[in-house]
This record gives sequence, structure tokens and C-alpha cells, in this order.
Amino acid sequence: MKRKKKAISLRWYLLGSFAIFLAVAIAVTWFFQIFLLNFMYERIQRKEIKKAAETLAASLESENLEEIAYELSADSNMGIMIYRIESGKATKILPEKNADRQLFLIPPDRISELYQSVKNDPDQTRLTKVTFGGQEVETTFWEELFSHRSGLSKDGVPPEAMSLLYIRVIKGSNGSEYVVFLNLQLLPLDSTVNTLKRQFLWITVILILASVLISVYLSDRILRPIRKINKAAEKLGEGDYQADFSGKGYRETQELAKTLHYAAEELSRTDQLQKELIANISHDLRTPLTMIRAYSEVMRDIPGENTPENIQVVIDETNRLSELVTDLLDLSRIQSGTQKPKMESFDLTELTREVLGRYDSLIKVQGYRILSETGSEPTFVYADRGMLLQVIYNLINNAINYTGTDKTVTVRQTVSNGEVRVDISDTGEGIPEEQIPLIWDRYYKVDRVHRTSRIGTGLGLSIVKNILELHHARYGVESKVGEGSRFWFALPTVPASDRQITEPAE
Repeated sequence: MKRKKKAISLRWYLLGSFAIFLAVAIAVTWFFQIFLLNFMYERIQRKEIKKAAETLAASLESENLEEIAYELSADSNMGIMIYRIESGKATKILPEKNADRQLFLIPPDRISELYQSVKNDPDQTRLTKVTFGGQEVETTFWEELFSHRSGLSKDGVPPEAMSLLYIRVIKGSNGSEYVVFLNLQLLPLDSTVNTLKRQFLWITVILILASVLISVYLSDRILRPIRKINKAAEKLGEGDYQADFSGKGYRETQELAKTLHYAAEELSRTDQLQKELIANISHDLRTPLTMIRAYSEVMRDIPGENTPENIQVVIDETNRLSELVTDLLDLSRIQSGTQKPKMESFDLTELTREVLGRYDSLIKVQGYRILSETGSEPTFVYADRGMLLQVIYNLINNAINYTGTDKTVTVRQTVSNGEVRVDISDTGEGIPEEQIPLIWDRYYKVDRVHRTSRIGTGLGLSIVKNILELHHARYGVESKVGEGSRFWFALPTVPASDRQITEPAE
């Protein structure tokens, strides 16, 4: 036999979830803040230098050019130089801004060379990162550009000296051309990265401890009401229907507690009804069995008592036992789903009259009055004819058993809005409002005192309920204490064009 794997505890599940989330969060943070910091910083600076070039290009012939250049230089710590090219000569039109931060000083005799070089590019721009001190320079062009600087060489500049150089050729409105030089120093971030690494190590340790404490705290808060509910559920499983499911907790646990409390009440009521069912069935079985035994012994021991009357009593009591067993079997088959309805189209009015005809002897012998208000027009429905006959028969039996001293039962049939409704009323004592939902249970008695039915076995209403629900029919009861009760059910009518249907489509 394969051993069932033990389910993981909620506490360990929360701790594992926090650990996974924390690992992902720390990994993402380390990746962006440590490994991608230089890349992201340089990317942002490249955008800044291009944005500054666009601003200067739009303001080249403006009177506020010097002021705009100064603001850009101050805000971004950027070096700016602008030359106008006329007849192959370069003329500086803007003093150097932030010159003390620049890594380059371009002599006038090199401006024309740079102008021609950049002008030959497709977009007339050039952006590169200049790095010295053991770092690779992107092109020899830029290395040669600064070879004139006294004392400047790749070996003489610190490794952290890095700078973005941007050159752009711009045409003016009068046909003249300008060369814009922008220099943006890239600050070294190695010390910043080292600082961040140390900080993240401490942050990681703190977050791990915090995640453990939070997961333990949350699991305890969540599990406390669940443990209480679990203990109460164990008591419920042992048959203690008074188990306490109340308690504080989150909304879901409170809803679970309410559901289990309702289940406990229903199980308690079902258990009580089951005990009553056994007691009532035992009573109904014992009475006819006692009668059969008594009359049989009389006919055996006393000569001359073997009369037709005594034999008829035995037959009647045997029939009663047979009806009780039949009703129990019918109810069991319907509730288990083994008895399926055989759907067909038939006249409900004719069926009701057929059922009423069975009570002629009862009307004559015992003085009952069964008033029929079914009308003369045929009313077709689509249902199981035998089951619906049983519904009407059981409802009339129930009305006869509980009607008043006038012994009057009324059967009314009405058709409205494509639906036929059958009402069966009695003039008995009625049913208290709080007990109406319970009357459909097997052997439930309103007065809680068992009485032998004049007709039927006591299972009629339960059979009625299950049959009507099997047909998806509407049904109910209206009752007032002291005025009697009215049981009813309603089914859709069948149009004349569809009355030949005998089986539902599969």
C-alpha cells in the first residue's frame, strides 16, 4: 500500500513563501543596484547629453543662448563649446561653460578637421565614451584629438577618468553651420557600489530575520482559529453536535466557523429526525403486525373465528405494511437517483380527476367532502405521469388526515402565464410559521405526537418534495394557525403544437 504523503504545515508554507519572495526581491535588487548600476548611470547620462544638444540646437540663434548654455552646464555639470563654421574657418560664438570640469581643450586649428569628420557621418553626430588610464579608447580618432594636451597620455590619466564626448553639426537659418561640443564627465561608482554591497548584506540579514518573525507571527494568528475549528470539528465527528465553532479570526475563518456551526445544527436536526423516523416506522410496523398476529391467533385457537371479516382485517393490515415498505423504497430510489422520471406529454386535468375518483368510497362511507375546481379544459404538462399521480395522491391524503371537523378538502387547478398550478387545501388547525420549512422531512409531525394516518404511511410529503424537485417544479405551502393549510405545486404547460412529444431529447 502506497503511503500517503504528509501535507506541509501552513507555518512552513508561509516561511517558504516569504523565503522565495525575499530571495527574488534581493536578487533583483542586487542585479539592478550592483551589476547594472554603471550601465544604467551611463545610459541616463547619454540621454542627458543628447537632450542638452537638442535644447542648444533649438536656441543657437537665440539671444538667450549664453544663459541657456549656462543653465545646462550648471544643472548637469556639463562642458559646452559652440563654433560657427564660415569659409572653412571656425569661430567660437560661446565662451566655454564649466571649462574647469572639461577633460579637453580643442585648439582652433582642429575644429575644421572635426567638422569635416562629423559632417561625413549620416546623422552628423558623434557620441563616444573616452576612457584613459588603461581603459580602451573607442577610436584612435578621439585619442589623437587630445594628444596635443601637454602631459596627457593614456598612462598618465587615472583609470577612473571617464567622459562622454558629443559633437553635432547643425545648420542655421541663414545657411551657416555650427559645431556643438558637449562633454559630460562620468563619475566613478566603484566606491558607491562597494558601499551598496555592504548595505545590502546588512539589509539581507535584517530581511531574513524579519521574514522569519513575520511568518511565525502570521501563521500563529491564522492557525489559532483554524486549530480551534479543527478541534470542534473533531467533536462534531464524534457526535457532539453542541461543538463550539465561534471565535475571532479573519473573515474566511469566521465564514468557515458559521458554515460548520450551521452544519452541526443540521446534523443535529437530521439525527433527531432519524431517531424519530425509526421510532415512527417501528410504531407503524408494530401496529399492523400486532393486529395480524392477534387475529391469526384467534382464528387458530378459537373455533368459528375463521370468518371473512377477520381474514379481511389481516389482509388490510398486510396491505398497510406493503404500502409502508413501498413508500420507503420509492423515497430511497428517488433520493438516490436510481428512479428516473419517464417524461411524456399528458393531460393534468384528466389525471387529477382520475385520482379524485379513488376517493368515492371514502366520501360515501366516512362522510368526507372533496371539492373539485379543476375546470373542464384539458391542460397538458411534460412530466412523469406516474410520479405526478403520486404527488397529487399524497397531497390529498395529507389534506384528509389533517382537515377539520367539516371533513372538507378542496382541489383547485388554475392556468396562468404558461403555467398550471394545483392547490390542495384543508380546513385543519394549520401549521406554525416556524415549522413550515420542516414539514417536508420524513415522518416529521407538526404536533410532535405520532398519529396513525387514516390514509397513507406518513412519508407522503417527503416523496412529494423529492418528485417535484426532480421535475424542477415550483412548490410550497401556505398555512395559518386555526384556518388550515394549502399545499401547491406549479409546472409549465405544453403548447398545443408540442403535445405529441413523448420523450425528451437526449
